[in-house]
Amino acid sequence: MSKNKLITVWKDSFKEKKITKELIITVIFFVLISGFFTSFLNYNETRTGFTLQDPILRLLTPVDLTAIIFILIYGSVFTALIILIYDPSRLLFALQVYSLVLLIRMLLMYLLPLNPPEGLLPLKDPIVELFGTGKTLSRDLFFSGHVATLFLLFLLFDKKIYKTVFLAFTLLVAAALLFQHVHYTIDVITAPFFVYASYKIVLNFKNKLNTENR
Repeated sequence: MSKNKLITVWKDSFKEKKITKELIITVIFFVLISGFFTSFLNYNETRTGFTLQDPILRLLTPVDLTAIIFILIYGSVFTALIILIYDPSRLLFALQVYSLVLLIRMLLMYLLPLNPPEGLLPLKDPIVELFGTGKTLSRDLFFSGHVATLFLLFLLFDKKIYKTVFLAFTLLVAAALLFQHVHYTIDVITAPFFVYASYKIVLNFKNKLNTENR
């Protein structure tokens, strides 16, 4: 789509006070949660947690798949943003769900501090390290944020081609994280369930608000 089309889409959205109000609240909430989450990750790295016995990881010889993991993740996020930027309502919904996912991850990581899996090969995330301390994180474990992000993209889109690609990438990244021993098996298996719950909570809340405002 053209630049003019993009400008028109957002201008039309801002004509609705409801969308404008939702945009302001969503952006402020997202920025606050993201900032707090970054601080929490730095704090979480200083904690001593539990080491889980993972029979699946014992079967896998550690392999460094960092490049593949980030090509799939950031390629997917970049592609999704290009599509979503032409759909303000859906983009706001995505930010709302992602913000809730971050809140749930913080709560669960706080309640269940984990030590890095045995045999871990560090996953140097350029984006996380840019907004963090610059150090490689190893204790942001339960549940996997990378798997959660890709599965959220799967949920957000209706077209079969997008859903197929994002689901495939979710599975590939989940497997790669295990082969690199970045996460425990439970971290990657549970991530989609928490994301789906967050998706439904936000969706039901928005539907309830829309019904009340009619």
